[in-house]
Amino acid sequence: MTKKENLLMSYSIGEVADKLAISPYTLRYYDKEGLLPFVDRNAAGRRRFKDNDFNFLEVIICLKEAGVPVKQIGHFIDLCMTGDATLQDRYDFLADHETKLEANMARLQHTLDFLRWKKWYYKTALQAGTERIHYLPGTNQVDPAVHATFNQLVADGASPKTLGNLD
Repeated sequence: MTKKENLLMSYSIGEVADKLAISPYTLRYYDKEGLLPFVDRNAAGRRRFKDNDFNFLEVIICLKEAGVPVKQIGHFIDLCMTGDATLQDRYDFLADHETKLEANMARLQHTLDFLRWKKWYYKTALQAGTERIHYLPGTNQVDPAVHATFNQLVADGASPKTLGNLD
């Protein structure tokens, strides 16, 4: 081992898992799926991670959390391993997944907004002792003005989260 190699830190799978707050099983799975071609192995065949490997691992974890399928993450890692000739492809890959993630976040925000409206709806029904306060007269249909009232409260600065909280 050269002096330079001796200065490089080396980490076991357990140490890496602890540093990244993921399980060793997850790292083994990533390796099995071909996401860790950059990881070295020692003479006994055990994975030995280097400091630079954390850059790749953080990207893998980020993409996984963004909902990118493992096969696509593998493709991205392959592009990274290929080098500078794939810079545009890597940029385009991330831009595409950014757009998909933003769309997913917008859908989730819409879902959260609806959930908060319904919490407020039930809170006010609980306070009145009946859900009928929200119905159009003589029907079981929710009066659109009720939702408009909630939306106006939010537009006027009320927190949609706290509007639905029971006191």
